[in-house]
Amino acid sequence: MAQKKKKADPNRKVVADNRAARYHYALGEKLEAGIMLLGTEVKSLRAGRINLGEAYVGVAGSEVYLYNAHIPEYLQGNRFNHELRRPRKLLLHRKQIDRLIVSIQRQGMTIVPLRLYFNERGMAKCEISVAEGKKLHDKRQATKERDWNREKARLLRSRE
Repeated sequence: MAQKKKKADPNRKVVADNRAARYHYALGEKLEAGIMLLGTEVKSLRAGRINLGEAYVGVAGSEVYLYNAHIPEYLQGNRFNHELRRPRKLLLHRKQIDRLIVSIQRQGMTIVPLRLYFNERGMAKCEISVAEGKKLHDKRQATKERDWNREKARLLRSRE
C-alpha cells in the first residue's frame, strides 16, 4: 500500500534548511533537538536570518553543540548583541546523546544539522541527523536520478 505524504505543519515555521547536507551526506536517523539561544539570537532567527551551510554538530565531553552556525547580529540589539559563530548547546536526552556518541565513533559517520525551525509552542528546534559522507560517484548518481525525474515529469506533463 502506498504511504501517505505528510502535510506541512502550518504551526512550524522553518527558519533555515541545510539542503547541501542532503547532497553531501547519506542521511540516517533524524532527531529533534532543542537549542540554547540568547535573546538577540532568537530575534534574528525570527527575522529569518541564519546560515547553516557550514554548520556541524560536535560532541564535547557529554554535551552536544552546534558549531559554526552563522546568526547575524540583531540590528536593534546594540551592545547586547551576541557572537556570530559561537558554539550553541543542543538540548537532548541522555539516552539520545549516548546513542549519538556511539554512532559517530563508527568510521565515516558524522552529525549534521538539517533545518532550524520554531515549533507550535514557539520554541527553536534543530533537526539533526547521523550521516555518512557520500563519495563522488554517489553524488553523480543522485544528480542523474534527480535530472531524470525532472525530465520524466516534464514528459508526463506534456502528454496530458
